[in-house]
This record gives sequence, structure tokens and C-alpha cells, in this order.
Amino acid sequence: MAKEMSGFNTAMEKFPHLNRYVEGFTAAYGETPRFYMSLSRGMAVDQFPNMLYPVGDPIFLHIYRDPERGKRYIVIEPQMDADLKARYRRIMDLALREAPMEKSYADEEEFKEIITRILNKVTTIEELKKERYSRFEADRVRITQEEYKTIQYYIVRDLIESGILEPILRDPYNEDIHSVGLSRIHVIHKIFGMLETSIRFTTECELHEYIRNIAERIGKPVSDAVPIVDGALPDGSRVNIVYSEDISKLGSSFTIRKFTEEPLTFVALTQFGTMSPEIGAYLWLCMENGMSIIISGETASGKTTTLNACLTFINHEHKVYSAEDTPEVIAPQPVWQRLITRPTGPEGSRVELFDLVRTALRSRPNYIIVGETRGVEGNYMFQAMQTGHSVMSTFHAPSTRQLIQRFTGDPINVPIRFIDNLNVALFQQIMYEGGVLIRRVTSVDEILRYSKEMDGVLTRSVFRWDPFTDTHYFRGMNNSYILEDKIAPFLKFEDKRDIYKELEMRARVIKEMVDRNIVEYDRVNRLFRAYYKLKINTIRDIEEKRHWWERALQAA
Repeated sequence: MAKEMSGFNTAMEKFPHLNRYVEGFTAAYGETPRFYMSLSRGMAVDQFPNMLYPVGDPIFLHIYRDPERGKRYIVIEPQMDADLKARYRRIMDLALREAPMEKSYADEEEFKEIITRILNKVTTIEELKKERYSRFEADRVRITQEEYKTIQYYIVRDLIESGILEPILRDPYNEDIHSVGLSRIHVIHKIFGMLETSIRFTTECELHEYIRNIAERIGKPVSDAVPIVDGALPDGSRVNIVYSEDISKLGSSFTIRKFTEEPLTFVALTQFGTMSPEIGAYLWLCMENGMSIIISGETASGKTTTLNACLTFINHEHKVYSAEDTPEVIAPQPVWQRLITRPTGPEGSRVELFDLVRTALRSRPNYIIVGETRGVEGNYMFQAMQTGHSVMSTFHAPSTRQLIQRFTGDPINVPIRFIDNLNVALFQQIMYEGGVLIRRVTSVDEILRYSKEMDGVLTRSVFRWDPFTDTHYFRGMNNSYILEDKIAPFLKFEDKRDIYKELEMRARVIKEMVDRNIVEYDRVNRLFRAYYKLKINTIRDIEEKRHWWERALQAA
């Protein structure tokens, strides 16, 4: 706490705009915000939050509960009054006259240096020495040191960074960003759920210009003729734009689903309660031994997060191919081919998702990862399973019955007798519990076989989530078709029931990783890389495995 207070005091001294905001808030509400360098998920239980945290100088974020409007999300950044805005516009005019005299830049850092150099030429402040070679000496704009830093911040924010959205894009705790017309922008916060922010577009012109800039950045220009586009920002975040007011009656809108460069690990998901150690152990056995798995659920239920987390379980000496519309899959295997669609351009040059799945088949990978199955690529995916390839994908369906209905209907049209090429279907949901956003694996089902007599597919549930106790129950003990009839023979277990001892041992390993907080992506994958390099999966002595993991976990 002393460290946090020291950081708060330092920030207040360094950034006058933060000091003014805190003083104003304290005077209005009679309470000073608590300062944190980082947040934790345990804070979600606080029904009356009042916390302030940095997301990169000079930006801070404040989350608090307003008595009338509920939880608010306030962006604290340098402010410009009407007078400074007028001088800012004058400085920009002068800067544009000076810019052609500068050399071209190679990267963002050089661009920032050019901005600083031009600012020094067109402004006058006490602390800055005048540049004698400036051609616009008489046109210099007089500003204070604080105003100089404010103007510099806005030029960099609007020309190099992401403009008005930069503060909330910087926030590592935001998952989604929603903007509809001129209403205030909302975010889905990893800890506090849906929050209304203090950010909004003030005019239709400003909103449309921003949307057009986003569309150009993703290489898919938007217009009244092409009003809906999907794509990925340079950092990998997914963006959906609805440009025309004919379609979006409340005004043009967009949604950004933020990309996490370093995926969450299965250890982190276990800590969060998304899955249990036993589910992790089951998936570990399945993926290590080439079972085909679909992770299914509603939008924003965390399907891709779970998929990425579980890719660690695939043998790190195997070849992995991923096929996606937008790049979200991140595989830790050294031999990983990442394929992305190209839906625009002349008809002959377009590359659709089914083209990528078909191409992956020719490369003989050990695992094919389809980021999200929606159309005819699902048919090729099942063809890959039939030819002996292991496949993993995400899908939109809340149950095995509806999953089978969607795969066997238009536009995928997989013959129902082929569905049993799929081994496991995992289902996940997003929900609110006491105002806190949570995600849970609700069931794990095994696909047994196609029954000609019943003209249907036989399935068996091996894991179920009880919402009343928030507990995952293993219903497949001594009753798992995949473990006993698929994996145990492959591992050459003389007694196929020994597979449950193996499952128990792996669950203990995951529990130990949770207890020791071995949660970082690189750290977890280093352990599994060593595990597969030693080919320890061929050793069927449970005790020998257990001792290896004990030594490895201590070293980690």
C-alpha cells in the first residue's frame, strides 16, 4: 500500500491534469480515489469501486460507482480549453507549413522526433531555446510548458496512435469497445463488465471520419455502397463497422474486440474457475493423442481464449496449421503455419477459409486449427478428420444436439453418419454472477458413434458444471469412451482403466501449477516443451512421471 501511495503522489506531482481531476472529484464526492498500479480479478466483488490506475503516461483511468448512473469509466488525460484549442489549430497550421522541409521518417520514433522538432520551431515557451533557423519566427505561438506537453500529446495521439480511443485501447483490462452514433462509448471490462465511458464523438463528421480511418487501416474502405466491413487492426484486434445510417438507425457504429498478444494459459483459466484441473487433464490427454475437438458457445463466451490456452497441450514437436478470417489463434509450437483469408480483390485472387483448410490438408500437419467454423469450410474440416488429421475449431452452438443440427444443415452439410469423426465437443458460456462477469465450461461431451437404427449420433457427457455450487463434476469416471477406447489402447495400457490414474496424475500437475501460480504463457510453454522433448508421454510409469513433474515445477 505504501508503494501505491508513493506512486500516486509521484503521479500527482508529475501530471497537473491528474492532480486537478483528483481534487475536483474529492471535492464533489467527499472521497479520494484509491490508486493502484494494476488491478486483480478479486476487485470484482467491490460493489462501490473507486479506483484509479495508469495505462501509460500521461493517461489514467478511474472506475467508480456514481449514485445515479451506476459504475462509470472515466478517462483522465490532458485537457484543452477553448483558448488552447484555438492555439492548437494555429500550431497545426504552422506545423503543416514546416513539415515539407523535414526528411521522411522510417518508424514511429522518428516521426515523434520530427513532431518535437517542428513544435520547437513554431512555439515559444520559456524553457525552450528559440530555433534561429525557423522561417516562421514571427508566427510562433506562445504557450506554457504544460500546454506544450498537452499539445504534443494530442498530436501524437491523433496522428500516430488511435485518436480518441487511445486511452481505452491501452487499457489491458478491456475486452470489447462499443460505439453507437454519438452516444457515449461503452467497454466490456474484464473485471467490472459493461461500463459506460466518458468518451464520445461530438459530431457526425468526427465519427464518420474516425470510422473511415479505421476502415482504411484494415484495408477495407467503407462507404454507403459498402456499409458493413469486418477486419483486423494492425495489433490483431477484430473490428466490425456498420457505416450507413440506413442500416444503423442510431448512427454509424463499430465494435472492437481487443487482441491479447500473450494468450491466457489453461492455468489462468483454471484459476478463474473457467475449467477445473480435471477438465484440463482430460483435454491434455485428448490433444496430446490427436483427438478432434470443437469448442462451442455463444458470442464472447471465451471460445478462442480457451482454444489458444489448450494449444499448449499439443505435442510441441508436431506441425500445426491454423486457418482464420482474422488472426486470433496463437500456437506455441515452433512449426506453426498461420494462414489468413483474403476475401477482397478480383474473384480469381480471393482466398476463402475453405481454400485454407483444403491447402492445409496437402501439407500433412499433425493438427489443423480452424479459428471459427461458419460455412462450407466445416465440410472440408470433417473431410480432414476422415483422412486421419486432428482438427480443432470454435463454433456457435449451445449444445451437442444443436451443434450436430448446424453441421448437418445448410450451408455446411456434413452427412450425419460422418459426425462421429469428431471426438469431443466442449461448451462454454458467459454470464453475470453478482454483477461480476464470469465464463464457465458448462459441459464436455464425447461423440460416440453414428447409430443407423436411431438415425442419429450417440453422445455421452463426461463433465458437467453445477451453477449452484460453481463446481465441475467428472461424470466419465470408468465410463469414458474416448479415454478407454481411443486413448488407452494408443498408449498401450494393458488395463484400460489405468487411464484414469493417468488423468488423476495430470490433474494433480495442473493443480500444482495453479497453487504455485505458474501462470505466465512463456513459463507454462517452457515446461511443456521440455515435457515433450523428453518424450515422457511414452513412459507409462505414473510415479516416474509424477517425480519428473515435481522436479520441473520446482525448477519453474
